[in-house]
Amino acid sequence: MMNYRSTRDINTEFTCTSAQAIKQGLAADGGLFVPMELPVLTEDFLASLAKEPYDVRAAKVLHLFLDDYSEEELLADCAAAYREQAFPGGAAPLVKVDDFAHIFSLELWHGPTAAFKDMALQIMPRLLSRALKKTGEDRTALILVATSGDTGKAALEGYRDIDQIKIMVYYPVDGVSRVQKLQMATQEGNNVNVCAIRGNFDDAQTGVKRIFSDKEAATKLAENGYVLSSANSINWGRLAPQIVYYISAYLDLLEKNELREGETFNVCVPTGNFGNIFAAYLAKKMGLPIGKLICASNANNILTDFLRTGTYDRNRPFHLTMSPSMDILISSNLERLLYFTAGSEKTAAYMAQLNHEGRYTVDPEVKAAIDENFVGFFADEKQTEQTIRTYFQRHNYLCDTHTAVALCCAAQYQNSTGDFAPMVVDSTASPYKFANNVYRAATGNEPTDELSALKELSSATDTEIPYPLAGLAKRKVRFEKVIDAENMLSEVYAYLGI
Repeated sequence: MMNYRSTRDINTEFTCTSAQAIKQGLAADGGLFVPMELPVLTEDFLASLAKEPYDVRAAKVLHLFLDDYSEEELLADCAAAYREQAFPGGAAPLVKVDDFAHIFSLELWHGPTAAFKDMALQIMPRLLSRALKKTGEDRTALILVATSGDTGKAALEGYRDIDQIKIMVYYPVDGVSRVQKLQMATQEGNNVNVCAIRGNFDDAQTGVKRIFSDKEAATKLAENGYVLSSANSINWGRLAPQIVYYISAYLDLLEKNELREGETFNVCVPTGNFGNIFAAYLAKKMGLPIGKLICASNANNILTDFLRTGTYDRNRPFHLTMSPSMDILISSNLERLLYFTAGSEKTAAYMAQLNHEGRYTVDPEVKAAIDENFVGFFADEKQTEQTIRTYFQRHNYLCDTHTAVALCCAAQYQNSTGDFAPMVVDSTASPYKFANNVYRAATGNEPTDELSALKELSSATDTEIPYPLAGLAKRKVRFEKVIDAENMLSEVYAYLGI
């Protein structure tokens, strides 16, 4: 049986099954759940997946981690999650975008909200629903989400009208794009609620974590028939599905004869909260032949500085950028990397120091272990815009602002190291989610406004607006409330009527 523990549990005082970890979301001590051992990807196992569609690949990889779920349950849930109607462009197609540099775009945004979060948040509600039954839970699960733009809409879409679940999403009022805001504000469903906060994403994320650690709130919610859970990547049920698409990308490289079995490839991920790139790290630790993991940041380059210096310091200016889903200074999933490289005792100490001082410095041996796998680069606003223009004009490939950050950082890595092994770059959102900035970068023209930019971008580039974003301006706005971050718990109570 695969068991899980907290990243901060020094004496392994509490372990649980995957269903319990998915239901609970965050460990009682504030740490994140991690598997007590990692499964190994054997050649036979990978060979068995080579000709399978994405949903079968996902079910079989997930079963390695979620062994209290039957393979039949996972096959059914993955078939429903990754069905063609939800992912008309394919679940995770791999597209070669630069022959000379051997760069491939892993397009993770063909789902119902046009962002990579769909890859996990179409399957996660099904995993949670089963987890409630497997653990004998008769209370309603209240999903609390802090979002920098994409997680919120993907979670709302994934959890809407799911039995025994309600969902509450918080986002920074000035920290998401107009399209992202409209996607959330117009969300349908009888069990959903959305609220903006005055502040940035870190304020929203800190507020959610504070609610999770509030014992009085937990008691009050329990008395009224609710149990807290999370859809953010702090939840193992959100992170585990992300491991799948790196394995799938490797199999696709083999299938395309771009790589021979066992040869290494590199992965570049635009990241703020570190969950997406951490999933690639786990795939590597399981035996996938990944060489370097390139962590791509925008102007909020706290992760780049950490990877270069070993010091994580959130005491710095916060920048609003054209890649808002990465405008983050508190990267929650970095804690999981610390656990795997430093152990639970040091991880607990680092997290306590971060909480009290806003910074910590890892020991030299921890820094060395991280350096074996990771390297960090960042792209400023001008570089991001230039990358969008270059890829469109030179390669006829249109990418969003976050993908552009990763493409720019991938080039920086290749040019600085001379390592031109196949490079898989995560493409995390449709260019139409950030159409105003993409239109401006690709054409040099100014869009009429953020919503008109969708049609203007389509006309200028001869590409189609994805189905989740078409007609967005005509949908009814349901959620317009804005509150101070300190009132987030009160808003939960108001939503539940308690």
